[in-house]
Amino acid sequence: MSKFWSPAIRSLVPYTPGEQPKVLNLVKLNTNENPYPPAPGVTEALHAFPTERLRLYPDPDAGKLKNVLARHHNLNAEEVFLGNGSDEVLALAFMAFFRHDKPLLMPETTYSFYEVYCDLLNIDARRIPLDAEFRINLDDYQQDNGGIIFANPNAPTGIALPLARIEQLLQQNPETVVLVDEAYVDFGAESVIPLIKRYPNLLVTHTFSKARSLAGMRIGAAYGHPDLIDGLQRVKNSFNSYPLDMLAIEAATASMQDDAYFRETCKRIMDTREHTTAALTGKGFKVLPSAANFIFVTHPERDARELMQQLRNENILVRHFTRPGIDQFLRITIGTDAEMAQLIEKL
Repeated sequence: MSKFWSPAIRSLVPYTPGEQPKVLNLVKLNTNENPYPPAPGVTEALHAFPTERLRLYPDPDAGKLKNVLARHHNLNAEEVFLGNGSDEVLALAFMAFFRHDKPLLMPETTYSFYEVYCDLLNIDARRIPLDAEFRINLDDYQQDNGGIIFANPNAPTGIALPLARIEQLLQQNPETVVLVDEAYVDFGAESVIPLIKRYPNLLVTHTFSKARSLAGMRIGAAYGHPDLIDGLQRVKNSFNSYPLDMLAIEAATASMQDDAYFRETCKRIMDTREHTTAALTGKGFKVLPSAANFIFVTHPERDARELMQQLRNENILVRHFTRPGIDQFLRITIGTDAEMAQLIEKL
């Protein structure tokens, strides 16, 4: 601990990202990356990019991509916000909407970066337990609050909420922002973006890292009422006025223009997920019902940490969390059919 650190930093526990080892021939199922490459048009767009333009700053508004996303989601450009990965978009949203006297409501078990943002920004967070089946019970969120956030599907469980239930929450909570993090929505859940026109307090975040296979590009988006987008813009332009670089804008735009490839890869991942779930269930594992590109599994007779280490010894990486209540589960990213067959064989 350095004497030069600010007091708030001394007690901060940073988010721990999934391991990115520099070892060849690993079956890497620990960080929810897409096992398939980006759409072919992404490669073409990057190869064709005139590199002499890189001496200039990018469009601070990323208008080219913003307009494409607005058309795709039947929104106006004023209802779209872009940032350097959805983690940055989330951080800006926490700054813009959740620093109130009343507590921010969020699941006790969810994406652990939310807790880090709260500690960093001194936001009072009220963590609401999942039910006995590891599901978010939105009835528990009917209380006074300074905002609500949850991932749908949730992470690391993969369990999704129905659209109608989220709309009911919005009807019951009109005075504060409800942020729905849809990082994994394309793998079987139902997006709440169509509700934006009816609920001005709804903010939805997306990422290009999962279904679009662009984790290395760091591209995130938020969708909501223009007042919410304006709030995000105010924070962004007080923090980082050029969040997306030129290559990221080109890659994301090209990705959005190949909907057939996007749907095909998502379907392949969902099919593989179902086959893997059946195989692991047959081996005595409990697998939570997933609408994401990962599964959350436990075995009644095997310690999760030991299983994780044994798989690592076989050059297969999976994610283990030490938080009480989920410390006997492993989160396993869905890879190719061949990679999942190798996982099942080793287990």
